[in-house]
Amino acid sequence: MSFDFSLSTNRPVLYQVSTSTALVEGVTQGAIRVGALREHGDLGLGTFEKLDGEMVAIDGGIFQMRGDGSVNQPGDDVLSAFAQIIRFMPDGETNLSHASDLGTLLSRFDQLRSSENLFYALRVEGDFDYMHVRAVYSSTPGTTLLNAASSQQEFTFHNVSGSLAGFWTPEYARTVSIPGYHLHFLSSDRAHGGHLLECGGSNLRLRAQRINDYHIALPTTQDFLKADLRRDPSADLAKAEGVQK
Repeated sequence: MSFDFSLSTNRPVLYQVSTSTALVEGVTQGAIRVGALREHGDLGLGTFEKLDGEMVAIDGGIFQMRGDGSVNQPGDDVLSAFAQIIRFMPDGETNLSHASDLGTLLSRFDQLRSSENLFYALRVEGDFDYMHVRAVYSSTPGTTLLNAASSQQEFTFHNVSGSLAGFWTPEYARTVSIPGYHLHFLSSDRAHGGHLLECGGSNLRLRAQRINDYHIALPTTQDFLKADLRRDPSADLAKAEGVQK
């Protein structure tokens, strides 16, 4: 039996800048411009230089959701410290008439995933009874993710329509990505959003894309080159990100 692992334009590649371990250790110097990031896909998430808010990429647009609750589309020259993006071509879909909480939503995504060892791109659209998100404030260089998250701003929205976008990452990849489910929200009117903490909704359309091509671009910034990245980031990621398995 043989396998074809050659890259193809018909097989979308998950493009990632920097690593989860670097983010945990406070490596937040900008590593890629938004304009360059957009060339690699139309669905994704991440953060900006100095952890200046949450990033979500939906339908080709890239949005910045800041700690003050504002949402904007940053210019092409704005820098990102960590990001994941892909050309979204879903190969699995299901509908969920009602999800009382996030656990119910993720259980349905579990049914769309055929393996614990591949990556998945995810998107949800629908009407949300409530949406609980967070956004971090810009921090000084070297601030660890855990310390930045300790002063995060949380927001709860009610009766809001919108989309969730993100990824599911295998546990073995915890040093390079955020394990389990990682989703960011953006409302349909592009006025509200953030890193998903909890939600409930109805008339939900869930789509998933299996990924087995994965490209990581490592920064050549001074903070990345000099950082000590040997520590296991799992515990800090679970606390800071609210990691959902």
